[in-house]
Amino acid sequence: METEHGEIVTNRNPLSLFELSAAVLTSVMGHMEREVWALPGPILQGILPMLNIYYLERIEETAVKKGLSTQPVWCKLWCDIMKTRPSRLESIKCWRKKFLEAFFSNVLRGIVDVSSDKRLSDPCFLPLLYTSQHITQLTIYNMLEGVAELMAKHNQGVLENLAVSLRSLTFRHLLSSSQSTRQQLSLLLHHLIHHGAVNKVSMNSWPNPDSSLLVLILKMSAGVWHPGKTLVNQASLCHLCRETSVDQGQKLDQEHERQLGSSQLFCGLTTGQHSDKDLRNEKLLPSRPPGFENVVELARASSETLNVSMHCHLSSSPPQSKMQHSTNSRSFNAEKGSVRLYPSKSSQDLSPLNECEKRGKGTSKATTSSEDLYDFVFAVAREEEEKALLSRRTNAKKGRTSVNCYPAEASTAGLVYTDRPVGMTSLKTASRFQSVSTLEIVSISLNRNTCQMLGNLLSSWVSLEKLVLSLNGLGPNIFSILSGLRALSRHSDYRLHVVHISDMLSHVPCMNLVHSILSAVPLLQMLMVSFDLKTLMEWSRPEESSDSSSLEEDIPESHLEHLEIRFPREPLQTSLLTPVLQASRSLQSLSLDSAAISCPQEVELLLHALKEYSPILKRLSFHDINLSHHSKDVLLLLQDPILQEITLSFCRLFENCATEFLSEIINVVKKNSSLKTLRLPGNRLGNHRLIALADIFSQDSSASICHLDVSSNCIKPDGLLEFAKKLESYIAQGREQSKLNKLCLSQNWLDQDTVMAQEAFRRLKAICSVVSDTWDSSQAFADYISVM
Repeated sequence: METEHGEIVTNRNPLSLFELSAAVLTSVMGHMEREVWALPGPILQGILPMLNIYYLERIEETAVKKGLSTQPVWCKLWCDIMKTRPSRLESIKCWRKKFLEAFFSNVLRGIVDVSSDKRLSDPCFLPLLYTSQHITQLTIYNMLEGVAELMAKHNQGVLENLAVSLRSLTFRHLLSSSQSTRQQLSLLLHHLIHHGAVNKVSMNSWPNPDSSLLVLILKMSAGVWHPGKTLVNQASLCHLCRETSVDQGQKLDQEHERQLGSSQLFCGLTTGQHSDKDLRNEKLLPSRPPGFENVVELARASSETLNVSMHCHLSSSPPQSKMQHSTNSRSFNAEKGSVRLYPSKSSQDLSPLNECEKRGKGTSKATTSSEDLYDFVFAVAREEEEKALLSRRTNAKKGRTSVNCYPAEASTAGLVYTDRPVGMTSLKTASRFQSVSTLEIVSISLNRNTCQMLGNLLSSWVSLEKLVLSLNGLGPNIFSILSGLRALSRHSDYRLHVVHISDMLSHVPCMNLVHSILSAVPLLQMLMVSFDLKTLMEWSRPEESSDSSSLEEDIPESHLEHLEIRFPREPLQTSLLTPVLQASRSLQSLSLDSAAISCPQEVELLLHALKEYSPILKRLSFHDINLSHHSKDVLLLLQDPILQEITLSFCRLFENCATEFLSEIINVVKKNSSLKTLRLPGNRLGNHRLIALADIFSQDSSASICHLDVSSNCIKPDGLLEFAKKLESYIAQGREQSKLNKLCLSQNWLDQDTVMAQEAFRRLKAICSVVSDTWDSSQAFADYISVM
């Protein structure tokens, strides 16, 4: 049996009349779409699985109004077409969104052939164009697959849709790319970030990053756009730039008239040739005046694009807006007040310094190192007004008139004015476009040059709200990041509230780093510092110890609400943590991980400091900290009337404790009505201690425990079943619903008796929500033995 528009019948069972009718109806949806929407809910529900993805998306609103859900259909589409199972840790709120985003990405990269399944193709719809309006997250892989396709002319509508819908852009497993691909990427980022709605950029898993590509992504994310060394035709830019380019150029010229520079400054900036590794010269110096963050790169751009005669007197003419030169060079006589534009041609005879010397103008000697260049620029900057005044007086004496370095006869139709003048500018001046608010760099090695550039960008990235640097091998380059954050905090309108820094090796002690970050950025609300190992050799170096000691700064009053520190087996020094607590009166959550207890009184001092300086602390977590000899401190902690959530994971609570310690814990928790969540994973509770914990929910208890976590505690099925029966008996006695609504049992020995475990789960699920897994305890034990 065959319908008019395709084969429907299988060889197994004949289709019902309803299925045949629905198949015919879905094949003519282009003509009867509104009639289908008007069908009753029960009929429409049977038609939904037969619709292709385009009409299934279009009918979503109608289905919701009729009390129908398309989620099962989208889930089946995912299983049939994507053929992958999402991670069990992933919480999928909308299968439609998940499918459409994956479908868009796979079509863009050429992974999915829409003609392979009738549910994916329709002559009335273009896959990329239609689905692009639903894309909020896009991932770019490897050799920047899909970038050229997005920038193609026939996909202009796709790009416009993405500029409205896309919020997050991720780069993963990138490889080196060609210059043409990087130029296309820069235009794509310009559309999506500078004129779009992208507010988050993530870069993941890039062990050997291409420095030019990495810096391009960082700059574009920060709102800094440098199109390249050649003039860019306006037709290649977005329509927003084409509409405003002339107005922007006029505005910049007016602004730059107030920032007149001297001829000596221009000559000093344009001397010499620079290698492609410009980043090593872009240093973030604390003493650098504002407005000179990117001088060396500007010097390179100046030396390669302009050869200006000293007779074109810059101090009395409007400074030029930054332009990119085309392949056709234009030459104008300098004595007539003009400028020479050359292609990327480097010669000492064409350098502005040599030309200045040939004309007999007195200039300062060209500097050969970046330090000398910066010193020269800073010296000139401090005397800017005096030199401008001196220049005007000199012109007046010699009877010279102001000369415009742009010839009137030169056509500007093909030029694009950007936000940086040639010769003298800064990243602050160049950051005319909007930037992202979240930057994540994970598993990407950042060398010294890149860290200096990133610190430079951070110094003026006022829109940045969240910064994540993880597994970057920062080492001593962390000081460049800190300098950038310190410079950023000088802006009154900066928005940085979340900083997360984690790495394998710590170059400085964790608490010193926390002190420095909080003193640099007092408006932080969340700070996470995590290191796995410490480098004793680095700490022992005298030159590094001086840097570490400089990190111990006075902490101003901060807005910190969440503090998380993972120590690389460093001793817990309450003396260094106390100033942090004292300055952070708004602290609500504190997490300490892998700290060593070197002094018996250390935990007691910490608890006293928390009680004194953290009056609104609600969540406290200790992980992998040996508390076996601190039973009294643990009981004191559980008595706290303010804390609502306590986590004591892998703290070896019962290793050296007395037999009555567990009963003391139970009695204390039963009297604490403010505690809502108690997490005790990895403390070897075993069956007998788990059964005893059920007394927390007895009829005479005042406890308010809603969430109990006993994961990784060597619990067996028989012990869990007894625990469930005991809970049932307490509920029956009290004739009230148990306050416990979530029980975590992951990574326990529940696979030893599947039948008994299922019976325990059945009883517990009638009381609360149970979180468990299919953990193979025997294999886990074998893996543990194999690495001992």
